[in-house]
Amino acid sequence: MTSTAFEEIHPPLASQAAVVEANRCLFCFDAPCMAACPTHIDVPRFIKKIASGNLRGSSLTILDANILGLSCSRVCPVDVLCEGACVMHKYNKQPIEIGLLQRHAMDHFYEHGARPAANTAPQRTERIACIGGGPASLSCAAELRRHGFQVTVFDARPQAGGLNTYGVAEYKLRPMDSQLEVELIRSMGVKFEHGVAVGTSIPLDQIEAEFDAIFLGLGLGPTEPLAIPGEDSPAVVDALHFIAAYKTGIDTDVGRRVVVVGGGNTAIDAAIAAKLLGAEEVHLLYRRGESEMPAFAFEYEHAKRTGIRFHWLTQPVAIHAVSVECVRMELAAEDNSGRRRPQALSGSNFHIECDMVIPSIGQTKLLRLLEQCRGVELRCGTIVVDQATGRTANPKYYAGGDCVNGGREVVDAVAEGKRAAQGIATWLT
Repeated sequence: MTSTAFEEIHPPLASQAAVVEANRCLFCFDAPCMAACPTHIDVPRFIKKIASGNLRGSSLTILDANILGLSCSRVCPVDVLCEGACVMHKYNKQPIEIGLLQRHAMDHFYEHGARPAANTAPQRTERIACIGGGPASLSCAAELRRHGFQVTVFDARPQAGGLNTYGVAEYKLRPMDSQLEVELIRSMGVKFEHGVAVGTSIPLDQIEAEFDAIFLGLGLGPTEPLAIPGEDSPAVVDALHFIAAYKTGIDTDVGRRVVVVGGGNTAIDAAIAAKLLGAEEVHLLYRRGESEMPAFAFEYEHAKRTGIRFHWLTQPVAIHAVSVECVRMELAAEDNSGRRRPQALSGSNFHIECDMVIPSIGQTKLLRLLEQCRGVELRCGTIVVDQATGRTANPKYYAGGDCVNGGREVVDAVAEGKRAAQGIATWLT
């Protein structure tokens, strides 16, 4: 992998361009962009500060609402959130480039010492454990420190950050940027225990005994299996392992012809990464049609520009030494989820030559640990919480992120972690 293999999809704004863009903003008093952001960043305020040259003030405004403002400025689907709600659409004008302006402020913050706002809250003795090191736990931990609580984050991996560190394609977010945010949260007084798998290397009973409250920010588990012959071949590497490997510097051998299975944003990330890492052909198989694909439209357009070949209504049925055997599909009546159910067309089998297969058909639930959490209610493998506070059926447990919402955006996990921290603070005080 060369240093230029993963050039950023959205280059940063130059200083003058940022000021010009900031001055396009109407600074709406009832800003729909702020309402569209799950963390409710005061968008007009932070943009006004950019326009006036107060970049530190702008960044602190962002961080007050979203401690992961740097990563969210790069990975948020702004087209369907803040920028999608911009009033400029009413005037048939381009929306304000809120994501790039947020990045401009956050880049300045981290390039000039990353000094958080002073914390004047009195220090408290209550201890809270955050299980998992992803965005939800990081957000929860930072907010609890702002309230003066003692917080420890337990993460099974060597580095915190969750999918920001290991699972988001590098052309969107580099691991070093994720670690800048982890270090900021560490500087606030949060303790990190790396390489510690709660429930395995440390008993959950011990966590319950030593801490006054527990936040579950576990995320989701490994990629779902394809459950087809040949899946155990060394040429099959699931998307999350594939992305994590090259992001953490592990030598990644990419096949000449690669097949990616799935239609979500992670499948798109893996397909584009394979192409950037040197694959001559990358085919993406999706069992439904183009209009049913769950990936965002802008991700799909980027993939097409990169040269990814899409095969609609196509499902793999076996993996052979030099090919994937597929079958054509058709969409039948709607299932319980409201989506039309794909079913195979008899006798439509065909082969796509390849030497690497990357499955990306969703993630499993971490039921082994969740079922150890006494009194925590599960529904379809995810944790049931009070949406206002993140509180579970067991008052000592709170939760947020993918283990609650089933797999949404980073910004949603940040919002849920912060909300749970406020719920914990209210309960303990």
